[in-house]
Amino acid sequence: MPILNSIAAAAEHLAIWRRDFHRFPELGYEEYRTSKVIAEKLRGFGFDDVQEGIGQTGLVGVLHGREGPGDEAKAVMLRADMDALPIREETGVAYASENDGIMHACGHDGHTTMLLGAAEHLAETRAFDGTVYFCFQPAEENGGGADAMIKDGLFERFPCRAVYGMHNQPGLPVGQFSTAVGPILAACDEFFITITGLGGHAAEPHDCRDPIVCAAAVVQSLQSIAARRIAPRDPCVVSVTQFHGGDANNVIPQTVKLSGTVRAFDEDVYRAIYAEMERIVGQVCAAHDCTGVVDGGHVYYPPTVNDAAETAFCVEVAREVAGDNAVSDALPISMGAEDFSFYALKKPACFVMIGNGDSALLHHPKYDFDDAATPWGASFFTRLVERALPLT
Repeated sequence: MPILNSIAAAAEHLAIWRRDFHRFPELGYEEYRTSKVIAEKLRGFGFDDVQEGIGQTGLVGVLHGREGPGDEAKAVMLRADMDALPIREETGVAYASENDGIMHACGHDGHTTMLLGAAEHLAETRAFDGTVYFCFQPAEENGGGADAMIKDGLFERFPCRAVYGMHNQPGLPVGQFSTAVGPILAACDEFFITITGLGGHAAEPHDCRDPIVCAAAVVQSLQSIAARRIAPRDPCVVSVTQFHGGDANNVIPQTVKLSGTVRAFDEDVYRAIYAEMERIVGQVCAAHDCTGVVDGGHVYYPPTVNDAAETAFCVEVAREVAGDNAVSDALPISMGAEDFSFYALKKPACFVMIGNGDSALLHHPKYDFDDAATPWGASFFTRLVERALPLT
């Protein structure tokens, strides 16, 4: 069974919706326009209920099947993320971002549209028995929007037996799907390091304690954690992504600030990385007569772990939509991270990758979601609901 006919017929207006979201991207917890547009569409489809302001800017649409509401055993949740990234767009497309310095560089505009496509179709047919919760989530990019919605009573207000999500994957052909049982995405966290020395005139470095030289040594030394302190069998990443210090060419600054990300699949490895980071910063700073402070653990995302039964089910549905040869159940693990992981801690869950074709990489200024993928994703979500909650 390929793309559903009604969804294929809707491809043109789905592309218009997606490009509208793309033109007006919003950062995490600022998705006011995006959530308003989504809520208006859901109400226009005839949804039974739409509740806004969950986890600040998140919303959930409630749709009952032909037989009326279902209890927790006859309810599932579908999730899409809405937020954009602080990146200046370089695609050159006619619908490029009109919000300077912000763009949909991860395809959340496409994720939202795929879920809306399924919502429109299911609201018209109601060809299922039970209740579907359409969860549109804020702040996936480092904001922990999933955790915020859960803490705001998501599963108490919308009880369900399972949660499903999807993300586009550049390099995977459009019309193909991939997933796997168990951990597929890493745990992640942000870290911040402040190094303090003694500032002064750049012409008299002997009277200073240069935090830039110290910070450069710290950056180099941190690379030894994954290479030499963690066992090769335990995948991990320690990446310094920002280095800030100084305001003038003739001044040695007093402080330097570093920041970056830690990725791992194992909690013990995660703790070991931070212990090594503390040791390295302390000893390297002491060698340079500086001081250093490590600050982390504020935006921790757990590993994303797919439930075995739900993954087998999603693979079946994807193969029904795309064909056996277009679906893989052996997705390689990735050091990328997703706050879908918070849902998977609470409910049986599966996260699926959908092909975005030969596009730029995620988080790249030239990235764009491929509108040809939308009918595939919308059809997958639709058939998932019809299979998970079959009419008797």
